[in-house]
Amino acid sequence: MDQQSIAQPHDRAALSPAPDRETEALPRPVDDNDHKQGRRSAAVQLLEYGDYECPYCAQAAAPVRRLTERYRDELIYVFRHFPLVSQHPHAFRAAVAAEAAGAQGRFWEMHDLLLASQPALGPADVVGYARAIGLDISSFEAALVDPVLADRVRSDALNGVRSGVLGTPTFFVNRRRIEGGLHESELDGAIQAALRSTPLR
Repeated sequence: MDQQSIAQPHDRAALSPAPDRETEALPRPVDDNDHKQGRRSAAVQLLEYGDYECPYCAQAAAPVRRLTERYRDELIYVFRHFPLVSQHPHAFRAAVAAEAAGAQGRFWEMHDLLLASQPALGPADVVGYARAIGLDISSFEAALVDPVLADRVRSDALNGVRSGVLGTPTFFVNRRRIEGGLHESELDGAIQAALRSTPLR
């Protein structure tokens, strides 16, 4: 089992007392508005609140990909935005760029490219990434200033606050928040425990 650390909570989390390591706190369940990979009826939900400018989210990308491949039909992976705008000046715009790509059916391609391309997340950079994944650039640029997409990012972040998210990445396994310095093996263990328990309703 790979013991590489995938994340320490972002520095913002260090400003507040650490909550319990596992807490049931996901007031907004996964719904049709979420970005998902996997079967909606999967027994286990792995949900991440992330920030495209957070280096720990970038470090988490490969382990999360391995877990989704390992569990295939047993796991659905969900990503929600939590841009830490006071610390990451490009995070909010990058999140909107992912949503703009999603409007053309290419959310996950942009998601992966943004995380892989840190710290180059300026306005010209995201347009270049849109071009690289074959988006219609005029539509993409119009979507970047669409208040509906910006509101979607804000809605994710607000729900993260309501769920007790303090830093990025923060993971939930079947609505239970997993806290602390995570290893891939710890998330794997949480997934296995969820598979052994009552299926998520």
